[in-house]
Amino acid sequence: MATATTSKPLQSDETGTLIGSDKVEGTPVYGIDEKKIGRIERVMLDKISGKVAYAVLSFGGFMGMGEDYYPVPWATMKYDTRLGGYRANLTKEQLDKAPKYTKSTSWNWSRENDQRVYDYYQTPPYW
Repeated sequence: MATATTSKPLQSDETGTLIGSDKVEGTPVYGIDEKKIGRIERVMLDKISGKVAYAVLSFGGFMGMGEDYYPVPWATMKYDTRLGGYRANLTKEQLDKAPKYTKSTSWNWSRENDQRVYDYYQTPPYW
């Protein structure tokens, strides 16, 4: 006997303390001076621990052309309800010099590059 299954619509992709990854992607990121320095392109999760490792910020370019991508340790990001986006304790100039990649140059997600990124932002590693 076949039973019909009904899927319940997703009630909310955000609560007071939780947010769905689809709502994080595209969220603006502001620097220490409260000026927009980019937006969150994606969130990178550690498969084993489940910890959020990075927010990959996109910056520059036009309509996806010439954009740079910056892996930024998630621990450096704080949501600011007043700004309606994430605040990072860095400036656009610091971001310009940070480890980055482009659509045409892939990023090697290795522990060596993890360490380089965390060292650049002077943040204790998530691992």
